[in-house]
Amino acid sequence: MRRFRLPLYIPYAQKLTLLASVPLIFAVAAIALVVAAQSRALAEREINALETQLIEAKKVELRNYVTQARNGFYFIYGNAAPDDARAKRQVAQILSAMIYGEEGQFFVYDYDGTAIVSPRDTDRIGGNFRGESDGEGTPVVDRLIEIARAGDGYHTYMWPKSATGEVARKIVYVTSFPSWQWAVGTGVYIDDILASVATSRAEVEARVERTFLYIGAIALIALLVVFGTGMGLNLRERRLADARLKKLTQRVFDAQEEERGRVARELHDGISQILVGVRYALDNARRRLDRGDPEAGAPLAKGIASLGEAISEVRRISRDLRPAMLDDLGLGPALRMLADEFGQRNGIAVSFNTVVFRNRLDGNAKTALYRIAQEAFTNIERHAQARHVTVDLRGHKRGATLRITDDGRGFNPNANTPGLGLRNMQERMDQLGGTLTLRSAPDNGVQIEAIAPLTHMLPPDPASPDPKKQTNGPKRTRVNPATGKTPA
Repeated sequence: MRRFRLPLYIPYAQKLTLLASVPLIFAVAAIALVVAAQSRALAEREINALETQLIEAKKVELRNYVTQARNGFYFIYGNAAPDDARAKRQVAQILSAMIYGEEGQFFVYDYDGTAIVSPRDTDRIGGNFRGESDGEGTPVVDRLIEIARAGDGYHTYMWPKSATGEVARKIVYVTSFPSWQWAVGTGVYIDDILASVATSRAEVEARVERTFLYIGAIALIALLVVFGTGMGLNLRERRLADARLKKLTQRVFDAQEEERGRVARELHDGISQILVGVRYALDNARRRLDRGDPEAGAPLAKGIASLGEAISEVRRISRDLRPAMLDDLGLGPALRMLADEFGQRNGIAVSFNTVVFRNRLDGNAKTALYRIAQEAFTNIERHAQARHVTVDLRGHKRGATLRITDDGRGFNPNANTPGLGLRNMQERMDQLGGTLTLRSAPDNGVQIEAIAPLTHMLPPDPASPDPKKQTNGPKRTRVNPATGKTPA
């Protein structure tokens, strides 16, 4: 018997709940990470400060030991000659007797590296330990002699304890008897300090882990509340939302396919043919150059000119997709450039009329009106067979109006089924809450009027001129189809 497994289906309400839970989870995780990082950083600063304070206290203690020892026999060293062997033996005996604590002792090395005093490790006395280093490769005796030659200072290295043989970190203070060329010092092990620091760090990690657990518990409770409330969504609203989403998705797909088809046609009909001509011209020039033809430069010039046309065509397609002027200078200059290019490309006279108005359109309204103008010019180019087009843009109390009129063969909206371009125009205006009107023009053409509502008008720009002070009326621009230029 075969078993059929149903596919996993997550209801729409649960999808919304999951979608709402993801930001919550990320927020809680981010808070936990920030709290942990701040706690670790604060604790690390405190631990480092404590470690530094304890080590500095050890250093001061070592310096005091050496100073007290030196004061005890300084009268012998101060009155002795550099080669006074008797005085050296006396001082060495005094230092050998100075043993304190479990590991405390004084040591003496001459500048040649020979051990003179080592009361807890007597087998080192008389041996030369130049080049000696600890298990980490840190020089020991050589570094102590170097510090003594410079005056005094501290050195840290790993060294076995005399009582147990256990290797631990040791800090020493060393000074010099320059006339005898002795390096004299003492040291203490700081493993107790390191152990205290390690214990403090472990306690910090434990507190951070507990903090993570508390935050995780709070987040779990919050997620349960979100899931509980999300399960109460209405099923009917879910079905309606699904249907609307599918319809909207289909519209998006249709618009994408239409735009891709338009770009593909322009690439195939324009750039592709130009590039084929360039290739033919270059092949022709190559054959002429191979034959030594002095006229080989003519097809090269033609190919260069064709490449220039291809570059211009690419720029035009790029501007059609998203003109930079629309964002930089606004709707008026962008529409003027669109009208000029349309007139130059088709040999149609285009009049552009606009009135400077103080209120500015927002981004959605500018994009919608510009796309409507693009669709209108495309329809005129393909179907209208017009000789003259008028574009009028102005602001008023109800918002802003874009009116495009041609003198072509006309269009009957009742007899003709609107195409995708007109549907796109209508949908753009519906999204703005505006109106789109398609009517017959007085000279048997078509007039398209798009009105953006006042809600899409931004506050007046203080830098823009006041339209009430403009006395010259609307600004009109006419494109000469013969030259393709706008008269001054």
